Amino acid sequence: MKILFVYPKNPETFWSFKYALRFIFKKATNPPLGLLTVAALVPEDWEKKLVDMNVKRLKDKHLQWADFVFMSAASIQKKSVKEIISRCRKLGIKTVAGGPLFTSTPDEFPDVDHLVLNEAEITLPIFLKDVAKGCPKHIYTSSEWADIKTTPPPLWELIKMKKYAAMNIQYSRGCPFDCDFCDIPMLYGHKTRIKEKNQIIAELNAIYLQGWRGEVFFVDDNFIGNKKYLKKEILPAIAQWMIRRKQPFSFFTQTSVDLSDDEEFMRLMVQAGFDTVFVGIETPEEISLAECNKIQNKNRDMIACVKKIQRFGMQVQGGFIVGFDSDPLSIFDRQIRFIQMSGIVTAMVGLLSVVRGTKLHRRLKKENRVLKDDWGDNTDCSINFIPKMNHKILIDGYKKIVKTIYSPDYYYKRVKTFLEHYKPSQKKTFRFRFSYLAAFLKSAYLLGIEGRERFHYWRLCFWTMYSHPRLFPLAVTLTVYGFHFRRVFAKYV
Repeated sequence: MKILFVYPKNPETFWSFKYALRFIFKKATNPPLGLLTVAALVPEDWEKKLVDMNVKRLKDKHLQWADFVFMSAASIQKKSVKEIISRCRKLGIKTVAGGPLFTSTPDEFPDVDHLVLNEAEITLPIFLKDVAKGCPKHIYTSSEWADIKTTPPPLWELIKMKKYAAMNIQYSRGCPFDCDFCDIPMLYGHKTRIKEKNQIIAELNAIYLQGWRGEVFFVDDNFIGNKKYLKKEILPAIAQWMIRRKQPFSFFTQTSVDLSDDEEFMRLMVQAGFDTVFVGIETPEEISLAECNKIQNKNRDMIACVKKIQRFGMQVQGGFIVGFDSDPLSIFDRQIRFIQMSGIVTAMVGLLSVVRGTKLHRRLKKENRVLKDDWGDNTDCSINFIPKMNHKILIDGYKKIVKTIYSPDYYYKRVKTFLEHYKPSQKKTFRFRFSYLAAFLKSAYLLGIEGRERFHYWRLCFWTMYSHPRLFPLAVTLTVYGFHFRRVFAKYV
């Protein structure tokens, strides 16, 4: 049996880092971890190939080679998914699809031959047995949660690692919180399911032995959902492994803001090699936090929390939302002030989006306020529900936020604010690579000579070299991020 795994194309968005990747000669941010894991669940004696459309073009000859085309996708990849399905039907190739997009909206894909939904560890083996018997069904679903202690490591040999900016790994699934706009509880449950220490070390070894050196993204929706086992087993084991391997990786992940409450935990993360965390901050408006049930963010000084994490040696990236029913007209200026004061350089501000399967979707559906399905990009100045705030005021206010915070004046000031508070681990070392030199030279030309931010660029470079020379590579990286963010938002504001 010949299986072609196809990962659909991501459009140009905030998180695509399309314009930033060109500086370091990479094609995509991360490989398709889900498909690589599914590939490990497929029988060993089956032939397997993978085409990541973010790295190379999907050709008809790739499709014609296969007996089945396996796809996994998120909602933002829907357009590319539809094109793949259409091509497969024209060529008479059977399609098998799973992952968040298909699990959330299976009714939108009647042309997929076999929908293997929910968690593949449970539904895929049933499908494979039916294939062996010659009687596969159209849809496979399950209400059970997989024991990820039995999940095999991804088949890294199916990709060319050098095409990506970072590798990825999964330690846990599920989130203990219940934010009403989030579909993670529906997809993965509230209980945090975890892998064992030996699994994580084995997966790190596998990436290392494939030759990777650099960033590794722990893709967990909330990495700190089970602190006890992380503290006792996982983080100390990773730290020891990193020492033995001479610090080959740096790690980043997603956490809730209550990370800042546990100083011992932050120290352990930094000792293990974590230097960046993404935190869902959403809004400084307490009444809006109550509305969306973001209880972990309520009744705390969020700016102090962010700066504390930065002082412990981790950069904080943040997610922000406008469009809650409780948002006052002052929310736009408040978001700008918060982002600037916090020094959150990578601030992903989006319009509230109503995702199918969430509590928010159920509530607004009853109120007849849902206009269409979410398509995965909440930064394109469109909205899929009827807001309480005047629509024009909301969209204009949103545009004001992103236009302001990514203007050179505000952006470079925020980078400096962050660098002043950031205290990286003394163990963190900079490994010179020629690609970094090339990236700096390219940034010096595009941003320092051609760019309208040339004055800000050189002022930051010289200030960093004088005041924080260890942080110079990070400072240049952040200038490149800013270039990407401005290019992305230029289409809309």
